[in-house]
Amino acid sequence: MSQKDNTIYITTPIYYVNDVAHIGHAYTTIIADTLARHARLTGNKTFFLTGTDEHGQKIETSAAARGKTPKEYADEVSGKFRQLWDDFDITYDKFIRTTDEEHKTGVQKAFQKMFDKGDIYKGNYEGNYCVSCETFYTDAQLLDNAGCPDCGKTTTIVKEESYFFALSKYEDKLLKLYEENPSFILPKAKAKEIVNFVSSGLNDLSISRTSFDWGVKLPSSMNDDKHVMYVWLDALLNYITALGYGNDDKNMEFWPANIQLVGKDILRFHAIFWPAFLMSLDLPMPKHIAAHGWWTRDGEKMSKSKGNVVDPKEIADAYGLDAFRYFMLREVPFGQDGDFSQRALMDRINSDLGNDLGNLLNRIIGMSGKYFDYKITSKDVEKFHKKELDEINTLLDGSEEFFYNLQINRFLEEIWKVLTIGNKAIGDYEPWNLMKDGKTDEAMALVALIVNIMAKVSVLLKSVMPHKVSEIESSLGMIVNTESYNKLIKEKELFSETTITKIDALFPRIEEELIAIAESTSTVTESSAPKQICKNEEKIKIEALEDEANLVTIDKFFETTLKIGTIVEAEEVPKSSKLLRLQVDLGEGRNRQILAGIKEYYSAESLIGTQACVVANLKPAKLMGMESEGMLLAAKDENGLHLLRPEAPKKSGTKVS
Repeated sequence: MSQKDNTIYITTPIYYVNDVAHIGHAYTTIIADTLARHARLTGNKTFFLTGTDEHGQKIETSAAARGKTPKEYADEVSGKFRQLWDDFDITYDKFIRTTDEEHKTGVQKAFQKMFDKGDIYKGNYEGNYCVSCETFYTDAQLLDNAGCPDCGKTTTIVKEESYFFALSKYEDKLLKLYEENPSFILPKAKAKEIVNFVSSGLNDLSISRTSFDWGVKLPSSMNDDKHVMYVWLDALLNYITALGYGNDDKNMEFWPANIQLVGKDILRFHAIFWPAFLMSLDLPMPKHIAAHGWWTRDGEKMSKSKGNVVDPKEIADAYGLDAFRYFMLREVPFGQDGDFSQRALMDRINSDLGNDLGNLLNRIIGMSGKYFDYKITSKDVEKFHKKELDEINTLLDGSEEFFYNLQINRFLEEIWKVLTIGNKAIGDYEPWNLMKDGKTDEAMALVALIVNIMAKVSVLLKSVMPHKVSEIESSLGMIVNTESYNKLIKEKELFSETTITKIDALFPRIEEELIAIAESTSTVTESSAPKQICKNEEKIKIEALEDEANLVTIDKFFETTLKIGTIVEAEEVPKSSKLLRLQVDLGEGRNRQILAGIKEYYSAESLIGTQACVVANLKPAKLMGMESEGMLLAAKDENGLHLLRPEAPKKSGTKVS
């Protein structure tokens, strides 16, 4: 996908209605939705297609087992896919079903054109057929002389009359396509596998069946009603029938597709069969066939028998849809396999989203309110912060190239480097000291720099986390659209002025896993019970010694939670000679109020933006009618009192151990 395209066409595979949607389906669809949202944001006319694949013997068999017709069964499962994408706010332009009448008409016209061209002929086929994969295999491809090489299930010998597509005729043309278009298959490393397969020789492809009825009938002109089309011919043609091919052609302006996303298990069908069909139809090739990897759960393949299948709706409902989107896009380089764990998701939420993004917005709100009544102007930003602006613009300019190459994880890494510049600038320039020294213009320029960083980052994050960015927009007083994209990103402009609005924390900290996903039945539990008994016995012995020597065990010590806190606000408590009221960020998505008796040693202003060690699990207490939710650690001797601080800045909420 190029930045210069005027029309963008993005497709997911159409999902086979033999099961409910899982995390792999969600991953593909979230990538496609992110690409489509960004394409629209950058001013491109965009068409985003998804849908369901509903024909074939497997569907016919599954429906019969449930006492339903194939259409009733397909309606039920397809409806669940569509509902999930609607719940996920997926911005598809069309949800196609291969049972749609317009699709069937388009497929029949394509079949007729291929037949008239001489690319389809009638013959007889005998081979090893896998019902699950809807595919024939040669004897040499089988596992142990009978097993499907893809799914492992036992194949059956099928002998029937069939129509064939002359795939062998296109062998040289396919090899030329791969050679002349090295980015046709993404990631490029996947192309070698396809080239090797085609180079070894292609057999003609059986494209009809007589052993079942649930499929698209051949064109009436063929006078051969006992045949239905092979499910892969039917399914692959959806990418053009969705645009009106064979009917009104109203959206064929979007062809060829820019990005066609598939899982690596169906790459061969899309990189060999599909371009050959298009060549037969005299249609141009898609620009990229992009294959992503699979997802495991805690290092193991997901399966119903293990009970470790991840339900994407359950995860999104528990942790937030935008956090789930961010995790899926950031965690794994495109094309590689990914591993899902709640702990990894929590780490992304607490660190990347809570500490880096959410905390920076909190600091904007705090500083703008305390120093400037929430009114910010950028008139002096270039005067005082040209160095930072140049770094930011360089990073943002380079980030989009990663996006267009489907390296969305790298795209996000570059954006987070920009956030790091913002967080670092606050520590480097210390706006509290600038205000104390009367350098109001410099303090305003610094806060405005941070506001503009957040605004520019928000524009590029809109396609990734659309709902959370909407909250940022309301706080910054901006709208993310094509106009703001052009001004803030392409033309590198700054806000003239804006008014900041307080909002709730974007990403509250999550301490424990929010949902219970069944553990794998193969989880190793060797000697776990004996070890626990020994540990308990040891604990009893140690606690007995405590009574004698007044010692504290390591277990007791670790009952106290110590964290690094960033003091974001500080003020004197009226009528108190000792207390300061502090608002401290512990990386929880909200600030804690802590009352500290350090007024005679520290001024309130000198503490803003500094860090200290905090007892984070102290029971809240009331002091002078106000609640205190923690305690700062300090050391006091004849030289006075000093807060305990980290040697170098740490992320808010970092545990002290």
